[in-house]
Amino acid sequence: MTTELLGIHHVTAMTDDAMRNYEFFTDILGMRLVKKTVNQDDIQTYHTFFADDVGSPGTDMTFFDFPNNLKGIRGTNSISRTGLRVPNDEALEYYLERFNEFGIKNEGIKELFGKKILPFEESDGQRYQLFSDENNEGVAPGTPWKNGPVPEDKAIYGLGPIEITVSYYDDFKQVLTSIYDMKPVIEEEYVTVFDVGAGGNGGQVILRKDETKQGQQGYGEVHHVSFRVEDHAAIKAWEEKYNELGVGHSGNVDRFYFEALYARVGHILIELSTDGPGFMGDEPYETLGESLALPPMLEPKREQIEAQVRHFDTTRTDK
Repeated sequence: MTTELLGIHHVTAMTDDAMRNYEFFTDILGMRLVKKTVNQDDIQTYHTFFADDVGSPGTDMTFFDFPNNLKGIRGTNSISRTGLRVPNDEALEYYLERFNEFGIKNEGIKELFGKKILPFEESDGQRYQLFSDENNEGVAPGTPWKNGPVPEDKAIYGLGPIEITVSYYDDFKQVLTSIYDMKPVIEEEYVTVFDVGAGGNGGQVILRKDETKQGQQGYGEVHHVSFRVEDHAAIKAWEEKYNELGVGHSGNVDRFYFEALYARVGHILIELSTDGPGFMGDEPYETLGESLALPPMLEPKREQIEAQVRHFDTTRTDK
């Protein structure tokens, strides 16, 4: 019975416009929409999953499209920036040119902890940074989208280091090491980089101290981060661990595509998710993400759901 974390599983953020967000992720970033479904806790809300070619764990950036959601406020005690991985430094140069061509706000290529990065933003203010995997070791990447608009040898193929910013830096650092067994690998003043599982770009958390104004969730901000665990037995082991430590949690939640367990650490919602079953079981590879997919427990409500969600077209096979 193991509670080992294997790396990052997914990051879920909030958008004000599912269609614009879809176009940004597919047409500009070149990530594949592998599932268009609904938030299982709020079925009038889309939940979209952008990932690698086959929806591998550790590659998916997901979004809630909450109706009438207010814009988030940047500040501390939040997941402040999401990382995405590209194969090498040459891929960063490709994306820099692409971002400038499409008018995407970016900060140019920089260096962070010895790695080349390219920070950029979506138009709603959601913040990301591309990490070059040049000389990277650790958690393996996914498979680039084979039929996407970005050449496979340049394309985003996984999630990169996740940045968390808190005012209670020492306490949060203690939680990451003692509860989640994350390993500090770089320590500077008011910033620590932790390895998760095998580490490297696919398994790192960047923790920063910030005692300025409190952030507020809304569109343009991150909702939660999820870390990978192997299977159902691992989720149950984590339930036991949380119970022993007195950590409040959701209990095991079957999301059909994976099992999940949620706990709030300070202001940060941390999910643990199983690697399987994955996104390939209910749609053919060729048309992943083109139709509204519903897990079996929501299928009887399909008519009601389709009447409530704001329809948008994600068909690609005829393009």
